[in-house]
Amino acid sequence: MSDKRNTDPTPEQLQDPTPAGAETASKASPDGIDRRNFLSCMAWVGTGLVWTMAGGVPKSKLFAATAAAAAKPTHGTGDFSFVQISDSHIGFNKAANQDVAHTLQLAINKINAMPAAGDFMLHTGDITQSAKPSEFDTAQQIIKSVKVNQTFFVPGEHDTATDDGASYRERFGKNTLGSGWYSFTHKGVHFIGLNNVLQIDAMGRLGAEQLSWLKNDLASLSASTPIVIFAHIPLWMVYPDWGWGTQDGAEALSYLKRFGSVTVLNGHIHQVVQKVEGNVSFHTATSTAFPQPAPGKAPNPGPMVVPAGQLKSVLGVTEVRYLARHSHLPIIDSSLEEKA
Repeated sequence: MSDKRNTDPTPEQLQDPTPAGAETASKASPDGIDRRNFLSCMAWVGTGLVWTMAGGVPKSKLFAATAAAAAKPTHGTGDFSFVQISDSHIGFNKAANQDVAHTLQLAINKINAMPAAGDFMLHTGDITQSAKPSEFDTAQQIIKSVKVNQTFFVPGEHDTATDDGASYRERFGKNTLGSGWYSFTHKGVHFIGLNNVLQIDAMGRLGAEQLSWLKNDLASLSASTPIVIFAHIPLWMVYPDWGWGTQDGAEALSYLKRFGSVTVLNGHIHQVVQKVEGNVSFHTATSTAFPQPAPGKAPNPGPMVVPAGQLKSVLGVTEVRYLARHSHLPIIDSSLEEKA
């Protein structure tokens, strides 16, 4: 997707936090999810929230009020946590952030300072700004300092636009299938990394080959298997006018209806957006580089300039906890300004 970023929105353009075109329970959407159990909850500012399910109703608390409790290791059989970062855009050097390497390092430092390190880290794309070798070098050098056992990646459109993703796959996508999709199972949870940046200058797209692989990958799994999908562009239609959605995402989501617990993690839009529909929890993460405006609150998407002293408050990391026998995974978003 091309940037189409001619102007930098200002904080004033975010005064109304309600996104234009936000879904309600009475409006249909092309997500491919059963509408009878529709619940929708969104947070457009990365202030740090913990989301849990109680009696089928999603509830949230400020991260600052729950961080200490959430950070305590759990003792249930099979319980674990992992972290997600996204959109580091190494190589970006415009007014919104002239030192993205520094803020990526701050994110890694924050993860390393967590009381209980996660089992692994996910990076949901746009590792670099222009897919240049020097940008990949810098990103690799910083990311390798994270104190987790392994890091898993999916590409963003900035990682694939210049050479159809060849450099990305050489650095971060070895042993993946097709243009960079794959799956693995960790402590009973099945993780699926997807590439939905196959089409540039439009919404995300998975394509027939990847959809066929996804259907086959899921076919052998029990309906009780917890599923975590991670990709760059949201699989559901956050805001089609800005290309914030995946045009064949409904097809992918239709394969997941039989599973009791599905979590879908994305990046791309540089802000926290959460939605729960039936068995599926959707979550997009903040960037480690710069924020973007809420949908429809600026002429176009793109890097948003905030006062220098506020930048760390709109960048962040995400921690996801898997608790055995819980259908929805608690998700904690925290800004780079908050202490681990």
